[in-house]
Amino acid sequence: MSLEAGPLLHRRSLEGAAETERVPFARSEADKKKRGSLIHLQRKTSHESFVMRIPKIIYGTAWKKERTCDLTYQAVKSGFRGIDVACQPKHYNERGVGQALAKLKDEGITRNAIFIQTKFTSLDGQDLNQPLPYDSKATLSEQMEQSLQTSLKNLETDHIDSLVLHSPMRTLQATIEAWKKLEDFHDRSVVKHIGISNIHQLPVWEELYDKARVKPHFVQNSMHEGNLFDCYMRESCRERNVQYQSFWTLTGAPRVLKHPHLLEIARKKGWTPEQVWFRYHIEDGVIPLSGTTSQKHMEDDVMISQIDEGLSEEEKTIIHKFLWG
Repeated sequence: MSLEAGPLLHRRSLEGAAETERVPFARSEADKKKRGSLIHLQRKTSHESFVMRIPKIIYGTAWKKERTCDLTYQAVKSGFRGIDVACQPKHYNERGVGQALAKLKDEGITRNAIFIQTKFTSLDGQDLNQPLPYDSKATLSEQMEQSLQTSLKNLETDHIDSLVLHSPMRTLQATIEAWKKLEDFHDRSVVKHIGISNIHQLPVWEELYDKARVKPHFVQNSMHEGNLFDCYMRESCRERNVQYQSFWTLTGAPRVLKHPHLLEIARKKGWTPEQVWFRYHIEDGVIPLSGTTSQKHMEDDVMISQIDEGLSEEEKTIIHKFLWG
């Protein structure tokens, strides 16, 4: 396949990104060895148990509304073992996820077989015209406690595998205050892992990481062509042994999914273009979220995360070159 066409993307300084250029993906043999050692070190940290057991792909339940129960049930029956939700009635139906979990338990798929991740959403992200999961007049710490108790009730569980701050607060000070409450949940073992979502300013992220007593296990961000697939944040997470989760992985890559080189790889392997793109990021250490409502696509997504056959080094190089040159 010819690699003469110019790259789809051009590295440039983004808001909050370091001015010095970073290589977003390993390109040389030395880079590959460095990446490999970082993954190895990650598995030697105190996070080892969570690293080894979290699924390689997670089902996202945003905007499913009254279909949440049925689609969550269908996703797990199709092979998903990770579910992402939020205590945010505006966009999520936590109770629907809990109903699906109860139904699955009756069929022999126990709670401990499924990785459940939910989020605390501040007032800025809530619809004030809907019932809130906490008292709007309470302190931030009290709101987070009430939100956690609401999530436990909705999900019909006694623990949360991962609780994520849905976005940074308005100030760094408030974000650190919220993080300390997540640390409290972690200390009490009611929450096993903690993280943050929608964080795109590297200085804010790095200061939060440095000041955290319990270091973030997860960052969950949108990953799309417009933010260069969040390459700077992903590299920062890799350097800190933090697991990166992506959403908008497919919808944010329309040109990539139509690129002739990616289509040719898909044709040769008998995969869909979407499977090639998911697999490329899974092999780069990303956990993508899939929010599909199609059972066929659910099965395709699970399959590509589980099969032993992956992308060859040549195929990954081809993808890298048409992305970055």
